[in-house]
Amino acid sequence: MKNLQLLLFLLVFVFASPNFYSQGFLKVDGKQIVNQSGDNVLLRGFGLGGWLVPEGYMLQSSNVANSPTEIKNAIIDLIGEANTEDFFNEYRDNFIRREDINLIAEWGFNSIRLPMHFELLTSRDETGVYYESGFETIDSLLSWCEANELYLILDLHCAPGGQSAEPISDYAGYPSLWESEAHKDKTVALWKEIASRYKDEEWIGGYDLINETAWELGDDNAPLRELFIRITDSIRTVDTNHIVFIEGNWFATEFAGLTPPWDENMVYSFHKYWNQTDVGTINYLLNLRSTTNRPLWLGESGENSNEWFASCVELMEDNNIGWAWWTYKKVSSTTGPISTPVSTQYQAVLDYWNGGPKPSETYANLAFQTLAQNLLLENSAIHYDVVDALLRQPYDNSILPFAENIVPGYIYAVNYDYGRLNHAYKDSEYQNIGGSNWNNGWSFRNDGVDIEACVDDVTNGFNVGWIDNGDWMKYTLNVQTAGKYDIVFRYASQSGGSVAKVLINGIQIGSSFSLASTGGWQIWQDHVLENVNLTAGSSELMVQFVLGGSNFNYAKFVLIEPSSVEEELPTDYKVYQNYPNPFNPETNIQVDLPAGTYLTIKVYDILGNLVSVITENEITAGKQNFTWNGNRDSGEKCASGLYLYKVDSEFGAKTRKMILIR
Repeated sequence: MKNLQLLLFLLVFVFASPNFYSQGFLKVDGKQIVNQSGDNVLLRGFGLGGWLVPEGYMLQSSNVANSPTEIKNAIIDLIGEANTEDFFNEYRDNFIRREDINLIAEWGFNSIRLPMHFELLTSRDETGVYYESGFETIDSLLSWCEANELYLILDLHCAPGGQSAEPISDYAGYPSLWESEAHKDKTVALWKEIASRYKDEEWIGGYDLINETAWELGDDNAPLRELFIRITDSIRTVDTNHIVFIEGNWFATEFAGLTPPWDENMVYSFHKYWNQTDVGTINYLLNLRSTTNRPLWLGESGENSNEWFASCVELMEDNNIGWAWWTYKKVSSTTGPISTPVSTQYQAVLDYWNGGPKPSETYANLAFQTLAQNLLLENSAIHYDVVDALLRQPYDNSILPFAENIVPGYIYAVNYDYGRLNHAYKDSEYQNIGGSNWNNGWSFRNDGVDIEACVDDVTNGFNVGWIDNGDWMKYTLNVQTAGKYDIVFRYASQSGGSVAKVLINGIQIGSSFSLASTGGWQIWQDHVLENVNLTAGSSELMVQFVLGGSNFNYAKFVLIEPSSVEEELPTDYKVYQNYPNPFNPETNIQVDLPAGTYLTIKVYDILGNLVSVITENEITAGKQNFTWNGNRDSGEKCASGLYLYKVDSEFGAKTRKMILIR
């Protein structure tokens, strides 16, 4: 429900934009990028980092392997060259598929930036030798983009020799790109080959010539300008249709010597990370745009909090600057929209790379097979909070439900609403400016709210921790039954001293209450707020910590006395998504029945085996709630994983997915 609600909002929001249906070759028109009709096009997109250019921090391998070559060699050390080649073939096949591009378009983005490694397209040793397999990968991606009306911008992320001494350029030592005429010649020839193949493709948005140069090239960056002009001239011999994107030196931040512009269809591309999001940080770029009469494009940004994301996008779009966010998919991360889980086998490999015992070749090969399989979109987690921060929050301070938060029931602390800082939540440290540690838990969501794994008896897997004075979260409640409730406030505290208060619809419930020491951060106790009156429908819960120093798991709403007003029967048959989800060990399933019926609810594992029968009975009309505690009928505990529950009645059969976490 929460995902559908957010998706519908985003679709309405983005489709209302006049730029969404942009078509034709993108062109430069003064300080704007325009389509064939002359309409201003504001690029909103994702970089596909990690796909054709693997990076250590995206694979959790930074301790031993950061660059693509280092990563490949570390894997060869474990499973050999043949198995490594098989792994990377499956890795590339699964990392980005048509389904991924469809999803990006469904969210409302209109462009893709593709980081490329020269070795996938051309020989390291011979100029003029090109690999069709690499171009076939681009062709497939382009066809998916075209089907979804997404512009594809090609980015040479790793140039021959390396344009910097950093792992992101796959630098291999002397000679670098800047120390070898042969490497420069190869780069120029490669771009001419690329342009000759895609010169007539309208959904190619342009060519990002060299990613993030970082080399001492003199005060005027003369070697960088010279190579850019050579590449541009070479492209123009075969392609006069496409924009060329020019990045500055020092990680696309320094543009000395790169003016005046040398091409009419040219855009200056900069990158922005880990600094303030005020106009002062981009004034020099706005001046660059004014003096050159060429547009700006933020080719990379990200790796921060949702609040920073929304603020940065707001800054860019207020100044008519398009952007490509970094990055779409990573392993075990909250800062991007897609997070690939770490399997038990791959964790053993990571443990080895961090000093643990070396797994056998067979076990390590299985680890990389599971990694490749987990990269599939259907096996990864989607962080809708990141999408919301990029597309809605720059323009809208309202809050949206993150979960159904049905009352009576559990309201888990981590299921606070979608929204910006000081609207959906308040946290004292909420963004990375200059290397600040803005998050301690790095789990579940990407706001300043600190979230960690929870081991309480009842949990959805996570709790809010590292709570400071004045921190708070808001929750949209779906109150099913009016009446009098007890609110069970579940907390843990190492040493006590924390003080909290609860507000419903802005009105404080009782007095602020102290939370005594429980003896540990994962030793949980209850504090009960008694006799709280709630009306049916939507309400807002706010949990505020006057003094920090405790962890927060959930607020459980227990119906003590229903309202005397007779509740109306549902008019439609509806099966709700279970809540909480994920869960451990209990979850609730609500079914709306417009009339009495024989109802069955059965739980199956992912292979279709029957796990449990929740009910097989005549059930009266009304809003009916059922509980499943994650055990088989025999009493055996079910393992963590994906389960299906099927609800069947005379009104029809419906199936939903749910996730059990032990």
